[in-house]
Amino acid sequence: MAEYKEIGYNRRASYDYNIQEKIEAGIVLCGSEVKSLRSHKVNLMDAYAGMSRRGELFLYQMHIPEYALANRMNHDPKRSRKLLLHKKQLLKLIGQLKKGGNTLIPISVYFNEKGFVKVSLGLGKGKKNIDKREAIKEREWNREKSRLLKNHQKK
Repeated sequence: MAEYKEIGYNRRASYDYNIQEKIEAGIVLCGSEVKSLRSHKVNLMDAYAGMSRRGELFLYQMHIPEYALANRMNHDPKRSRKLLLHKKQLLKLIGQLKKGGNTLIPISVYFNEKGFVKVSLGLGKGKKNIDKREAIKEREWNREKSRLLKNHQKK
């Protein structure tokens, strides 16, 4: 099992999307971004991944706040960041993204065992409101069921 330190997690990803497949990708960052990530500052709520005109994969709208000690060498907090994948993985993802309704969503950002920043991406389709309500009902039923079983075992 690989050791890694989680920096940020997108809790809304599994609520808003049906995640079908997970992919690990590297990310191109500048120095002040890495320093800011080391202090666990990142926001993945509005982030998504998409293709550029040149056939490269980029991560858009991921907010990494400016590093206070970087002075004028700081970065733009919401700039687009290139994702690093093997050619085979990239071609597979391009094919799946061209299918209707598929989206690439960042699920988490973390440091791997070598200290590199990695992004866990989820390939999924957006849920409709009906699906979200079903998920809430199921979650509440499971809580109620476990509560009932717990009370029954105490007696």
